[in-house]
Amino acid sequence: MTDFLTALALVLVIEGVFLAAFPHRLRQILQMLEEMTPERLRLGGLCAAALGVFCVWLLRG
Repeated sequence: MTDFLTALALVLVIEGVFLAAFPHRLRQILQMLEEMTPERLRLGGLCAAALGVFCVWLLRG
């Protein structure tokens, strides 16, 4: 459970740094996401999740 909470905290840190460093770019990205179809968003989310699982598998082996 500690690893899970640590991972969530790191997500918040990364998102916070991204928001602080590139606020205008984030707005552009959000507008692009709004224009995408749900199918493309779903596929992108599945690819990101699969990549994340693969990275955890490599690191935790």
